[in-house]
Amino acid sequence: MAKKKRYLTATMSDGYVKTIGPTAAPFTHYWRIVAEIEGRRPEVFWGHARSLKEASGKTTAAREAATQRGWKSYAFEIVALTETLA
Repeated sequence: MAKKKRYLTATMSDGYVKTIGPTAAPFTHYWRIVAEIEGRRPEVFWGHARSLKEASGKTTAAREAATQRGWKSYAFEIVALTETLA
């Protein structure tokens, strides 16, 4: 039997809402990095993960990217996804 397709929604602390789907993938968390770059507009990197542990693993990658790319500062945030019926 085919897996049920669903929509997943993440609501960030600043009010930004991201909807993913339709998907049958077992994603549970959404992560976002907002990087401040000297003299430029902020860049946003995002993704979704199958567990909180997997999403939290992006913290180290964000720290390394900030050093490597010369980000002035960055904000890293993880939120749980909620299922929305289509």
